[in-house]
Amino acid sequence: MTVQLNVAEAKAKLSELIERAEAGEEVIIARAGKPVVRLTAVTPADRKLGLFSHLGPLPADVCDPDPLDAMYAEQSIEEDLAEIDPIPGKHLRQLREES
Repeated sequence: MTVQLNVAEAKAKLSELIERAEAGEEVIIARAGKPVVRLTAVTPADRKLGLFSHLGPLPADVCDPDPLDAMYAEQSIEEDLAEIDPIPGKHLRQLREES
C-alpha cells in the first residue's frame, strides 16, 4: 500500500511514517501535490555498510586473485635481490675510473 502526504502533514506524523516505512509500506512526500521524496526503510545490508553504503554493492570479482600476484610469486627473493645494486653508485665510480 502506498501513502502520499504533503510536507506539513509529513512533519507532523514523521514518527508514524517511519514506522510504516519500516513495515514495508511505501511512503511518498509531496510538495504542491507533486511527489518529491520516497521514504524507505534501510535494509540490514545498508546498515552493515554504514558510511560506505553510497558506494553500492561490491563487484563480484573483488576477491579474485590479481594476475600480477601470480607472476611475481614465480620470482624468487634471490632473483629480486640480485637485481639490486648492493653498493649504490658503484657502476658510476667504475665508469669514471675507466675514462
